[in-house]
Amino acid sequence: MRIDPVRTAIYGLPVVLAITLVFAIALVFARDVAAGRTMPRTGPFGAWLTQAGDAKVVVKPCGAAICGKVVWLKQPIDSATGKPQTDDKNPDPSLRTHRIVGLQLFLDMLPSTSNSWSGRVYNADDGKSYASTVTLLDAARLEVRGCAGSLCGSEIWTRAAR
Repeated sequence: MRIDPVRTAIYGLPVVLAITLVFAIALVFARDVAAGRTMPRTGPFGAWLTQAGDAKVVVKPCGAAICGKVVWLKQPIDSATGKPQTDDKNPDPSLRTHRIVGLQLFLDMLPSTSNSWSGRVYNADDGKSYASTVTLLDAARLEVRGCAGSLCGSEIWTRAAR
């Protein structure tokens, strides 16, 4: 059997292109996977220690929004009851038995600028939620600002180990 070098080159070209394309796609996916592992350090995602250092909140994506959930308390046990701290100031009596650890603090927090999200923040200290903006100041600091009418306050949270 005689091999025609021109025919082999023409018919072999699509195979070579297909193999090259597969490798290129694999490299792109590998890069994206590697970037995904570092994403929590480049955005608001990850664990944050509150300004007072009494709670740790993990920020995660929730669809188009971000969610912030309490995952640790410096004093998880209520000294008055000897039981885990609960959301006892919640205006809804049926929610007052919910533990603080596991409580969602960020509500409907949607992107407003490249490093800011706006929505509401729940304050378990008084059982109220407030208009809020969360701003990533840099890789290690997150500003959480809440407003009640024209009165506003803010805290700077620092990135923490999970």
